[in-house]
Amino acid sequence: MKTFEAQVRRADGQEEEPQVELFQIRSSWPEPLNRLAYQGLAGEIARTVEPHTESDPIAILAQSLIVFGNIIGRGPHFRVEADRHYTNENSVIVGETSKGRKGTSDGIVLSLFALMSHAFSQQWASERVKSGLSSGEGVTYHVRDATDKEEGVSDKRLFVRETEFGSVLRVLERQGNTLSPVIRQAWDSGNLAILTKNNPLKATNAHISISGHITAAELKHYLYDVEIFNGLANRFLWFCVKRSKVLPEGGRFHELDMSGLKGKIQNAIEFARSVGEVRRDDGAREIWIQTYPDLSEGKPGMSGSVLSRAEAHVMRLAVIYSLMDLSCTIRREHLLAALALWEYAEASVKFIFGDRMGDAVADRIYDALGDSSEGLTRTEIRDMFDRHEKRERIDDAITLLVRYRKVVLVKEETGGRPTERIKRTQAQATKAI
Repeated sequence: MKTFEAQVRRADGQEEEPQVELFQIRSSWPEPLNRLAYQGLAGEIARTVEPHTESDPIAILAQSLIVFGNIIGRGPHFRVEADRHYTNENSVIVGETSKGRKGTSDGIVLSLFALMSHAFSQQWASERVKSGLSSGEGVTYHVRDATDKEEGVSDKRLFVRETEFGSVLRVLERQGNTLSPVIRQAWDSGNLAILTKNNPLKATNAHISISGHITAAELKHYLYDVEIFNGLANRFLWFCVKRSKVLPEGGRFHELDMSGLKGKIQNAIEFARSVGEVRRDDGAREIWIQTYPDLSEGKPGMSGSVLSRAEAHVMRLAVIYSLMDLSCTIRREHLLAALALWEYAEASVKFIFGDRMGDAVADRIYDALGDSSEGLTRTEIRDMFDRHEKRERIDDAITLLVRYRKVVLVKEETGGRPTERIKRTQAQATKAI
C-alpha cells in the first residue's frame, strides 16, 4: 500500500510535508512504527507507560486505542454508504517468542483505565471485561437481549481479554462451534443470533472488542488449519511485538502521578459519549482519496485474506484517534496516525505469513520448488504427494501459483515430446535465497 512517511524537522524547525511512497513487502521483522502513529492522547499514554514496562510501545499504543474504543460504547460511528462503523476493534499481539512480554501490555493499559472515577468507566472495568472465549453462545449471553424467560443485559459493552489466543483458535477447529460467526457478526453489526432449538439467543447493538496474545509460531500453525478464508482473521488487527527492555525489578508505574493523564482520558471518554456520526474534514478527505485505491485493492494469498478489510480498519482507528483528541471530525493527523498504525499491522501480517497462499497443496508445491533449482514436472509433483492428491487438484494448485506469479511453466526440448517444468519465478527464487 502507499503510506505516509514520518514528518521530519527541517533546519529552521518547521515540519516538512509527509511524502507518499510505495510500501514494500517485507520478509523480515517489520520496520519500527512510523512515529505519526503516536498521535495525541493515544501517543501520550504510550510514552508515559513505556519506560515502566517491558512491553513493546506498539502494544501499549494499540491496546490503548482498542480499550478506549470499547469503553466509550456504541455511539460514535463513521458511515460508509449504508453501513455504520463503530469503534469496537479486535487486535492480536503477536510475540516473537513466549518471552515477548506481549501479555503484559493490555494489563497495564486496563489498570490505567480502571483508575477512572466516572461510574460509566467503573462499571466497564468491574463488569464488562471478561476472558474465556469458547463458544458463540457464551459471547452472546454476556450481551443478550431480554426474553420472556430471562432478563437481558443493559450494558452492551464487552471487552474480551485472551492472553492465550492459541486456545481460541483450537476451539474454532471444533466442528459445529459457533464462535467464529459470532465474532464476525459482532465486528460487522453488533447484532448476534444463535438459533438453537432449545435456547435461542439474540443480542442487538452489542459493542464487543477482543484483545488476544499469541506467539508467531502458534499463529502460523493454527490459522493455517482454521479456514483463514472464512473471514475471521481479517476482522482483527495483528501486531508483531518484542520485549522493549529488561527490568529485573519491574517498572515503577504504580508510583507515577497519573492525575493529569487520568483527567485527559476521562474528558475524552465523556466527550466521545456525546458524539454521533464522525466525518472527515477536507484535509483528511484529500489523503483518503489518495490512499483508498491501494487500501481497497485485493492482494493474493493468506496475507491478502487477512488484510482484506484495510479500509474499514483504518477508518475505525481514525475515528478513535479523533475522539481521543476531543474532536468529532477526523483531521489530517488522525488519518495519518491510523494509516501509520495500519502500515505496521500490514507489515506484521506479511512477516508472519509471507508467501503462503492459504491452499495446502499450492503451499506444499511452492515449498518443494524452493529446494529444486531445476524445477519439477507434474509427474514429480504427483509423486511428491504419493499419488494421494488427484491430478485435477494438483493442476488447480499450480494454476493458482501461476496466476499470482509465484511460478512459471517452462517448456524444455528433449528431442522428442517437450517436457514441462514448474519453477519459481526469478523474483521469488531470489527472495528465497
